[in-house]
Amino acid sequence: MSTNPEVLSLNTCPDRLPISPAMALRLLSSTEVDLTAVTAAAYAAKERFKPKIITYSRKVFLPLTNLCRDYCGYCTFRRDPRQTGAHTMSPDEVLEVARAGEKLGCGEALFSLGDKPELIFPEMRSTLRRLGYKSTLHYLEAMCELVLCRTGLLPHANPGLLSPEWLKRLASYCPSLGLMLETTNDKLLAPGAAHDQAPDKIPARRLRTIEEAGKLQIPFTTGILIGIGETLSDRIRSLVAISQLQQKYGHIQEVIIQNFRVKQNIPMANWPEPARGDILRTIAVARLLMPEMNIQAPPNLSAPDYQDLIDAGINDWGGISPLTPDFINPEAPWPHLDELRRRSQSKGQTLKQRLPVYPEFIPPLLTRPGLLTEKLICAADAEGYARGKP
Repeated sequence: MSTNPEVLSLNTCPDRLPISPAMALRLLSSTEVDLTAVTAAAYAAKERFKPKIITYSRKVFLPLTNLCRDYCGYCTFRRDPRQTGAHTMSPDEVLEVARAGEKLGCGEALFSLGDKPELIFPEMRSTLRRLGYKSTLHYLEAMCELVLCRTGLLPHANPGLLSPEWLKRLASYCPSLGLMLETTNDKLLAPGAAHDQAPDKIPARRLRTIEEAGKLQIPFTTGILIGIGETLSDRIRSLVAISQLQQKYGHIQEVIIQNFRVKQNIPMANWPEPARGDILRTIAVARLLMPEMNIQAPPNLSAPDYQDLIDAGINDWGGISPLTPDFINPEAPWPHLDELRRRSQSKGQTLKQRLPVYPEFIPPLLTRPGLLTEKLICAADAEGYARGKP
């Protein structure tokens, strides 16, 4: 396979970055461009951005409720009320897990939950009444406040679509929020497609939430999910949409490139997973499109040789828990932190623990009075990484 001189020149000519969307599509789709050349250019771009450092967030995963009104074709997290495993955490359970994580050096409490389950499930409405809350978002807000007040952990929440009011409310307790864009392809909402029966996965609504967070200057995590039926052009359009919002507002702290994984008992159980080369090439193209963006790929979804993701230009492993499983991908255990450090070092990278908000996004947050600022000051070291934790 031949290499492309234009790609190779990106290693030594940073003024050629970011690449154009047209170039990104050529690099992603062309069989004439060697993968090694693309990843080498991406790795060089990463090293100019954050040399010799790769980060992660030590977290506890808090599945506040797995009831959800969306039925995505790839999801095993969501449940209906009477399904085995359906559960909404109590405040005592939330606090117990958060405190256990704090003892293990965790700095992040990641809240994941179904999107507005009370809109279709009377059982969830009953649970919320029993707990004393009007909605799932009211309950989430209270649990974020509980963790912030009663532990040393900082909350990060992924509750789905949010109005400007709710973005502002949750940002009072969370230094960062998140919503995966996943894709800009509306055709995946069609019957039988990945987002069939998933009203909260309409791309325009997700882009609106991300933009509203930008208007409020809330540090925000987003990303794409690859291998769910999108085209290569869709991937580029999705990455470009994220990049454009970042250029306009400067609030996107991290872009995740997440690969679809097959699971039993899902509508997409016979769907092909993206090939390893496809994953690496997509990460590399994302880096070349956004050379000064924190780019993450989950190591547990690329085991056993997840260290190769570094070669493609990532600079972050995402959240890793020494306590709780990945409830979204329970078949894929987190790597042990000592092994993660060893493999990072094998690629010439120093592993550093960050907080749920990246160091460069912390200073503006410190200008806002309140408990969250006080907790951030206690949690962050002079460089903005997690204080006193390896």
